[in-house]
Amino acid sequence: MPPAHPLPEPLCLMTVHAHPDDEASKGAATVARAKAEGVRTVLVCCTGGEQGDILNPAMDRPEVRARLPEVRMEELAASVEIIGYDEVVLLGYRDSGMAGAPANDDPRCFARADHDDAVGRLVRAIRQHRPQVLVVYGDDQRGYPHPDHLRVHEIGVAAFEAAGDPQAHPGSGDPWQPLKLYYTVWSRARMVAAHERFLALGLESPFTDEWFERPDQDERITTTVDISDFVDVRPRALLAHRTQVDPESKMWFGLPPEEARTVHPYDEYVLARSLVDSRLPEDDLFAGVGDRVMG
Repeated sequence: MPPAHPLPEPLCLMTVHAHPDDEASKGAATVARAKAEGVRTVLVCCTGGEQGDILNPAMDRPEVRARLPEVRMEELAASVEIIGYDEVVLLGYRDSGMAGAPANDDPRCFARADHDDAVGRLVRAIRQHRPQVLVVYGDDQRGYPHPDHLRVHEIGVAAFEAAGDPQAHPGSGDPWQPLKLYYTVWSRARMVAAHERFLALGLESPFTDEWFERPDQDERITTTVDISDFVDVRPRALLAHRTQVDPESKMWFGLPPEEARTVHPYDEYVLARSLVDSRLPEDDLFAGVGDRVMG
């Protein structure tokens, strides 16, 4: 399908996440770097994260539990400001909870949403904001098969294909075809680097054997973004999610900051679809899209 727009165009990056806090843990520094380079950045958050556990003991209080949905939106706003997103789109679905949880049966939850309706909501966002690059979750989620993460993949791929089709989802805006679709990846290389740094410093590593028994996708990585100047964005954004992230978590905060800044300072992606020519491996999500033009 040919692009539905001429180039060059003001660049826009759209990332699609399942819950508040996912935008902080997956690719936050990539977004911050893109923003610093003049790219317009848009977050699509599919659910309100209502089923998330309170993982920070200091926040596990009755008054917090009583208004947890509102608290999660407040946390999202704080995280978004730290990362530097220009716009947030809420798809409006309810958190489905983990697989097998009673929340899976709620007709309002994302996992039970009508497929065409969910794709249509994302298509509307794509057509409104006109990203050249769309980032979603991957097709292999054996390591963490959360129902809402699986749906992000399903609707993300479908919306990428449908957004530029004038026959698809009429009434959702003028067709706009993104040029590249990426999957986020949590690489084994990142885990190994962090694990080895913990041990070298004489610290207990949070990465136990079971972490390394999970399937990895390192051989599929096509795109490695240098985030050296933006490494601190992820921990700061994570800490904004005060209910969801324990500030004592060894996995996120166990290394001294000066050490954490130098451990695998990259975000990694799989290029899943491309309508432009770019040489692999890449170091830029916009490789092949054309000259950067400030919006």
